[in-house]
Amino acid sequence: MDVVPVPVPHLGNRCHLVHDGRLALVVDPPRDHRVVEAAAAAAGVEIAAVADTHVHNDYVSGAPLLARRHAADHLVAAAERVDVPRIGVHDGDVLAVGTLRVEVIDTPGHTHHHQSFHVTDRAHAGAGGAVLSGGSLLHGTVGRTDLLGPEHTLDLARAQWWSARRLATLPTTTALLPTHGFGSFCAGGDVAGTGGASVTLGHQLVTNAALTTNREEFVARLVAGYGPVPTYYSHMGGLNRAGRGAEVPAASRPVTADQVTDALRAGQWVIDVRDRALFAEAHLEGAVSVEHTSQFATYVGWLVPWQDDIVLLGDEPGAIAAAVRELESIGIEGVATHALAPGHRMPAGYRRARWEDLAALGDPPVVLDVRRHDEFDAGHLTDARHIPLHELEMRIPELPDGEIWVHCRSGFRAGTAASLLQRAGRAVVHLDDDWDRVPAVHLSVDGAAAA
Repeated sequence: MDVVPVPVPHLGNRCHLVHDGRLALVVDPPRDHRVVEAAAAAAGVEIAAVADTHVHNDYVSGAPLLARRHAADHLVAAAERVDVPRIGVHDGDVLAVGTLRVEVIDTPGHTHHHQSFHVTDRAHAGAGGAVLSGGSLLHGTVGRTDLLGPEHTLDLARAQWWSARRLATLPTTTALLPTHGFGSFCAGGDVAGTGGASVTLGHQLVTNAALTTNREEFVARLVAGYGPVPTYYSHMGGLNRAGRGAEVPAASRPVTADQVTDALRAGQWVIDVRDRALFAEAHLEGAVSVEHTSQFATYVGWLVPWQDDIVLLGDEPGAIAAAVRELESIGIEGVATHALAPGHRMPAGYRRARWEDLAALGDPPVVLDVRRHDEFDAGHLTDARHIPLHELEMRIPELPDGEIWVHCRSGFRAGTAASLLQRAGRAVVHLDDDWDRVPAVHLSVDGAAAA
C-alpha cells in the first residue's frame, strides 16, 4: 500500500489518498475535487471509495461530489444523519478496496459519531499500515471537543481520551494520518508535529498527552486550552448534512469599477486580496485588506457576517481565482470579483512601521494588539490595548481618540485590523513586524517577549 497526502493549507487540513497501485481510498477530501483527482492521476490509480471520518465543522466536504464523479462508495458513519447517498458503516466493519483491508473504528470525541479507518495491505496482514484518524488522535494532541456546543464539551473530551487509547492498541508501527492539526482551529492544544507517515502510534505513546495522562487531568487541560472558534464553523455541519458538497459551487461574477464604487458606498464588504504592503500604500477608501495567504478563507469567513455580500479585489486574476475557490471550500459562493486595472486611482493609504519606529517615539501612542487572548496573555507590550481581530469591528468604540498603532504576531492580522480601523474613520499605523523581534528593540514587555 502507498499513502499520498493531499495538503489543504488554506484549511489547515490534510486529505489522504491510500492505494494499492490500482485502486484508492480517499479520506476527508476538500470541496475542490481537482486537487484529489490530480493526486490520483499522478499515482496512476482509480478512486474506488471516499470516506468522511465525521460531519465536518470547518469546511464543506468534497466527498459526495467526488464519489459521484467516480462512481465510488461514499462511506459515512451509519449513525450520522446526512441527506446524501452513502454507505453507512459501523464499528468493526471490514471493507476491501482492491488489496487493501479497511477496518472501521468508532472514535467519538471530536463529534459524537466520529470514525477512524485502519488500512492495511491484505498481503501483509501483520504490518501496522496506517490509521486515518480524522479529528480524533492528532500529532501530539487531539481534535477539539467544543464545536458542537458547551453542553457536549466535557462528555466528548472524555470520549476523545478513550478513543485515543483505543487507537493506541493498534500496532506501534501504524502510521498516524489525521485530517486536522496542520493549522486548523479544529485541533485542541498545541500540535507537536506535522509529519506524514513517519509519525507512528509508537511515537505518540510517549509524546501525546491523551496517551500519557490520566483521563480527568487530560480533560481539564484540554478544555482549558480551547481558543476562539471561527464564526463560520457554526454553519458547516448543517451544510454538510444537507449535502452542499454534492453541488458545484455557484460561480463568481465579475463586476465593473462603478459597481465596486457602489458596493463601497453601500458599506458592503469589499475585500482587497493584494499584499498588505501594497494595500497600505494605496487602496480604495472603505476596502478591507485580507491578504491572500493560507489564512485568507479562515479570516474572511470569521469576519464577514454569514451571507453578507462580498466583493473581491486584486491585481492578479490568478490570486482572485484562488481566493474564490478557497471561499467556496467553506460554503461562501457566488462572490463578486474585480481585477484592478493598471493605474487605477486608489486614493487611500496609511503608514507602515517597524518596532524601531515605535521605540524611537518620545511619547508612546495608543498601541493595539490584535492577537488572540492566549497570545496576549503569554506576553505583550506594556500598556498595550488588546482586542482580538475577530472582535475588533464591534469594539472599535472602546479605543481612545488619536492615532492607533496596531500589531499582531507577523503583520497579517494587523494589516486587516488597520484597514478595519481606517474604514471606521480612525487614524492608523500598521506595525508590520514580527513579534519575536521585540526583545532586540528593548521595548517594555509584560510576560515573555516572544509568544
